[in-house]
Amino acid sequence: MKAIVLEKFGGPEVLTLRDVDAPKAGPDDIVIQVETTAVNRADLLERQGHYPPPDPKPRYQIPGLECAGIVVEKGDRVTKFSLGDKILALLPGGGYAEYVTCPEDLAWKMPQGLTWVEGGAIPEVFLTAFDALWDKAGLMPGDRVLIHAAAGGVGSAAVQLAVRAGLQVVATTGTAQKVAFVKTLGADLVVNYREQDFVQEVQEWSGGRGVHAVIDFIGKDYLTRNLKAMAAGGTLVVVGTLSGVDAPLDLREILGRRLTVRGTALRSRPRPDKMRLVQDFADRTTTDFVTGKLRPIIDRVLPLDQVSDAHRLLAGNQTMGKLVLAVKAQESGESLEAPH
Repeated sequence: MKAIVLEKFGGPEVLTLRDVDAPKAGPDDIVIQVETTAVNRADLLERQGHYPPPDPKPRYQIPGLECAGIVVEKGDRVTKFSLGDKILALLPGGGYAEYVTCPEDLAWKMPQGLTWVEGGAIPEVFLTAFDALWDKAGLMPGDRVLIHAAAGGVGSAAVQLAVRAGLQVVATTGTAQKVAFVKTLGADLVVNYREQDFVQEVQEWSGGRGVHAVIDFIGKDYLTRNLKAMAAGGTLVVVGTLSGVDAPLDLREILGRRLTVRGTALRSRPRPDKMRLVQDFADRTTTDFVTGKLRPIIDRVLPLDQVSDAHRLLAGNQTMGKLVLAVKAQESGESLEAPH
């Protein structure tokens, strides 16, 4: 099969397409014919050698943390799926390929009516946002949440999930075009962080009460301000560290206002935790994807052999929503529309 294999670490130019052996299903695994996958910031880190795959180490280091595709092989103990099922999957890696193996409990049936492009844009970002809002922050309807990088893949998913759940949403982004876009997702207040102080805007909007949670992708540069934007007893959920990882922390802020700081990452999490998250997410959101109340935001679709360009676009913050990679359908000339 064809796959993007990391034989060395470096810039986008190290991402090259080559022929490798196709994977085989273990007893609890399915083999997926990948129709689409997508590019995430974690992939950029992996390409640079900073985000290794979990043990057991695969024979080939192939990036890609999600996919939409068709079950073409299954292990002896697999009971959830049949051959030919159209599914979405959260992967430990391997998505940048024509075929990938996945434990059956980390996959779920693709919501009816979605295209392959839409399906490939869902697993990693929506599961990350779902986990941050509910499992890590424990938010309830009516709570206030600040979501940074709201025009990105995880950010746009988090805004939609929060609005759908009845939260009050403040979002930040960096251009007028992105501000207008995030407003269409239903955020109550959208702040252009290049022109406005998000702490001041949050405090004015909330009547000085602050937000119950902050979903942050920035890290170092935002830590102090995130804490100042929070209500007493609030939770900061760190999803990414785009500005760096080393930041001073004033413990008086934590102690005096009973704040909580939590981190989250899907790839390194124990499999039972990921299984629970996937099942909960599928149960609670499938109908909303079918009805269009939730929708993956697609910036553009590129063929797998243009993955280097996709990495450059994401690294340059030139996207709104997800960069999707067409794999099997692009190679064969088939439609990217999923059968309805």
